[in-house]
Amino acid sequence: MAGLAAAALVTSGSVAFAEARKTVTLDVDGTTSTLTTYSGDVQGMLESQGIRLGARDVVAPGTDTRLSDGDQVVVRYARQVTMTDGEDQRDVWVAVTDAAEALSTLAERGGDVALVASRSGDRASLPLRLDDDGPVAVVADGSTRVVEDHSRSVDEVLDELEIELDKDDRVSIAPVASLRQDKVVAAKDAKRAGEAGADVAIQVQRVETKKVTTKTDLDFSTRTVKDSDRYEDLDDVVRTEGRKGVRTRVVLVRTIDGEVVHRKELSDKVTRKPVDRVVVTGTKERPVVEAETEATTRVAAEPSTPVPSGSVKEIGQQLAAARGWTGSEWTCLDLLWQRESGWNPSAANPSSGAYGIPQALPGSKMGSAGSDWATNPATQITWGLGYIADRYGTPCGAWGHSESVGWY
Repeated sequence: MAGLAAAALVTSGSVAFAEARKTVTLDVDGTTSTLTTYSGDVQGMLESQGIRLGARDVVAPGTDTRLSDGDQVVVRYARQVTMTDGEDQRDVWVAVTDAAEALSTLAERGGDVALVASRSGDRASLPLRLDDDGPVAVVADGSTRVVEDHSRSVDEVLDELEIELDKDDRVSIAPVASLRQDKVVAAKDAKRAGEAGADVAIQVQRVETKKVTTKTDLDFSTRTVKDSDRYEDLDDVVRTEGRKGVRTRVVLVRTIDGEVVHRKELSDKVTRKPVDRVVVTGTKERPVVEAETEATTRVAAEPSTPVPSGSVKEIGQQLAAARGWTGSEWTCLDLLWQRESGWNPSAANPSSGAYGIPQALPGSKMGSAGSDWATNPATQITWGLGYIADRYGTPCGAWGHSESVGWY
């Protein structure tokens, strides 16, 4: 009897041991393995495998569930990702294996969303695989390409296609269906990506931020000022030439794929003030010149000296004679221009700006007689004789005026 009892005890223990051992399937973020465990519940099995769960991680069935032979346990680690609805961004936690599943889960909360890849220099990363079940579309620089090997990271896919990133470029993972609304992607490219079986796409958006400077001319004003020391019958003179001002505007402009999305004015100011054009007009009334007889009589008493052959004065005498101004008229002209300039074609009055033999004011007036007015005595004399004829009629008339008021 004792032997029979011992045999029964051994048999019972064997059965209990066999019931304690279980073969289960463990799926951790898509990686599946079959293992043997003696744990009585899910929590014990996970601990025996060195799996520690965080507060946001998901396990099915629950950790307090009793284990049976043939059970399957699924573990999904939670990861923080950045999502955007096209306007705002926010961080969320998802317990999924790839971006395709994350997008589907987030879309159930309402609206189209995309995942934003984190950036570090010229690299982009996402804490999820792209798509465990199919190819991935890549949208960059106006074209769409399909990558069959979807097991790699975002960065590896971009490297394969030789897509270089600038530090400001944006990288996101979006549903292929949303590509049809993207202005950059051609409709045929979006259709081709869908036909290739791609559910998700990596989108590269080129972001450029730069300062744009524009300069605008500011017109100057013209002011007329009165000068009581200048005779009213003289032409107006320009005291100050006008100069346009400059207005400089600096704007910070941000574009995405060439489209302006943000503008911010940094400065708008006048960087060079305009300078007014100032014109001087005389208000002084000329005194009435008495009859020229006194001046003519004086000229007769003061005959001019002989004219040296080939001199500037000889040129003047010849040109005056061509107008019929000889004798006393020549003497008046000689005295007048001797007083004004000493017959020096380079004579310049530092106070008034008058120039040349006839002391034209300004000297550029003589340009009507020739472009070489600044150096050619004949040109200066020709202009001066015309001026005398128009204003005073004869050299003696001009000389009489000069004798009366000190200028002609």
